[in-house]
Amino acid sequence: MVTLAIITITSPGIQTTVQDRAGRPGLWDVGVPPSGAADELSFALINAAVGNPDNAAGLECVLAGPVLTCDEDRLVCVGGAVNNATIDGLRVRPGMVVRLPAGAVLDVGPLDGPGTRGYLAIEGGLDVPRVLGSRSTFVLGGFGGHDGRPLAAGDQLQLGRRENLLSPISVELPSISDSWELRVIPGPHGAPDHLTDEGVEAFFGTDWIVDHRSDRTGVRLVGPVPQWARTDGGEAGLHPSNVHDSAYPVGGIMLSGDTPVIVGKDGPSLGGFVVPAVVIEADRWMLGQLRAGDAVQLVPVSFDAAAEAIAVRRAWLADLRQTPAPAVAPVSGAARPEVLHRSDGVPPYTIRCAGERHLLVEAGPAELDLTVRVWIHLLAQALRDDRPAGVAEIVEGVRSLLVAVDSDRLGLVELAERLAFLAAGLADPETVVLPAREVILPIAFDHPEAHEAMRRYATSVRPDAPWCPDNVEFIRRVNDLTARDEVFEIVQAATYLVVGLGDVYLGAPVAVPIDPRHRLVTTKYNPARTWTPQNAVGIGGIYLCVYGMEGPGGYQLVGRTVPVWRLSPADEQPWLLRQFDLIRFTPVTAEQLAHERAEIAAGRADLRVSPSTFSIADVRRIEQEAPVDIATVRARRRAAFEAERARWGA
Repeated sequence: MVTLAIITITSPGIQTTVQDRAGRPGLWDVGVPPSGAADELSFALINAAVGNPDNAAGLECVLAGPVLTCDEDRLVCVGGAVNNATIDGLRVRPGMVVRLPAGAVLDVGPLDGPGTRGYLAIEGGLDVPRVLGSRSTFVLGGFGGHDGRPLAAGDQLQLGRRENLLSPISVELPSISDSWELRVIPGPHGAPDHLTDEGVEAFFGTDWIVDHRSDRTGVRLVGPVPQWARTDGGEAGLHPSNVHDSAYPVGGIMLSGDTPVIVGKDGPSLGGFVVPAVVIEADRWMLGQLRAGDAVQLVPVSFDAAAEAIAVRRAWLADLRQTPAPAVAPVSGAARPEVLHRSDGVPPYTIRCAGERHLLVEAGPAELDLTVRVWIHLLAQALRDDRPAGVAEIVEGVRSLLVAVDSDRLGLVELAERLAFLAAGLADPETVVLPAREVILPIAFDHPEAHEAMRRYATSVRPDAPWCPDNVEFIRRVNDLTARDEVFEIVQAATYLVVGLGDVYLGAPVAVPIDPRHRLVTTKYNPARTWTPQNAVGIGGIYLCVYGMEGPGGYQLVGRTVPVWRLSPADEQPWLLRQFDLIRFTPVTAEQLAHERAEIAAGRADLRVSPSTFSIADVRRIEQEAPVDIATVRARRRAAFEAERARWGA
């Protein structure tokens, strides 16, 4: 029996986690982020330097590195923002492969800038269990790495075998600064639909500052308020940044209210905000090194420039013995999103680039149409059934479809042509009957944890927000309801159709009432909350969401329900809901909910589920039975919506 070497953590540093390079791609459609090293370039270089395979795991730390020992001699290499590492008090140069003798003390040291994340690669890699295909830690989700958490003093981690590794070689690391030029591909959103032409020019002309609230989920930028081309997001929300829920690419720059946020490796896959640009693949490593106070300029470049930049990167990593090629200088590209295909059929749709690795299909007008939602699902299914090599992710939104590719294997133009061909052969969504399930979820309205989230927001983020101090009262006012309890009565009476998964992570559903009379209209927080309790239930625009885990959020909170995600060692599917599930809520007390939550989390109970179907005919039947009532409710809520917006303006 072979005894594996062990490292022991003496002092953990700050947010030190196990990460690998690629993370866990392929689960973006259910809200599982890829995770993996935030600065994947530095990580890949030092991992290759010690001879490890591409998928070996190492350590990532933030602002301060760990102190550790190993019980046998191993080669190590540090990189990223590390500049104070020592072994038994002797300085270690970043990028240089050195021997860590058994029992010697490796102190990665403080990361005092520039840059914010440091990396340690150890010969053989870290032999922690793979979870959903990766050793990377997703701290917010509580899985991967070492028990799904940052390392603590006394933790011990096994190392992998040293047989069959490549020869070690010291490497030159990318330079890190406090002033950055991030190359971006404009779009998929922009002028004239969302921003003015002047607003687009200002967006790319601003020297943005990195906000201190940035982390692995996203990098917030501080700067001028965007110049919007519209006054609101319609049914998607009161703010002009709001759109019907659509998938984000990693590196996508969403405008969360008036705040640009660059989606990180632990970021959300689905949300309701405009994305005016996407960081190119070759520059994504920089997101892991942006430090609070750093200056950032967003430089729009052409697809050719982006392709050349990633080709240079791949050539460098393929042969570390060559002299690194100089960085490709930014060459300005068009500032408008590039449309690869447009159809005036039924429904009309466009296919735009979302960076150089993603296509975004958007169908129909910018409003909720469940016929369009079914059409999007049919297109996604057709692509899954006839999936070209190189398609990495297929993520359904309310009226959109995001497709990610391996840019080394499949081009976006070729993919757009394939999608247009598949779209031409789809069945009429009006005639399709989809398999579904009726799911009964308990809900504790006015749950104490929901009110704690409201209290924290009012205390530390924006006390003057119109939804403070009580989200439910805000929903009542904006929907012209007489009493606060009417909000709860409408949520209880509604049947919610799941139209997206992974909205705020881990299988969390975004759902809309099938009956238009039950569609409460509200807006999302601006800026977003920094904390939301796990399984909080909120409403944003006309949509309802169940939060899959603790984390940031923007929906107006009405209560809390049971877990919709359960990761078990039995390798069962961890997301408990599916597209087109029909959700009904039944009220319970907070005490009853606590019991049901514990039973489901422990695997002793499951969601209450029964077979069902969904079709557009179901929607048409409701519309035909109560056309006047539906029109009256919509008009009253629209008037209240406009009145609330006027109060904001005043």
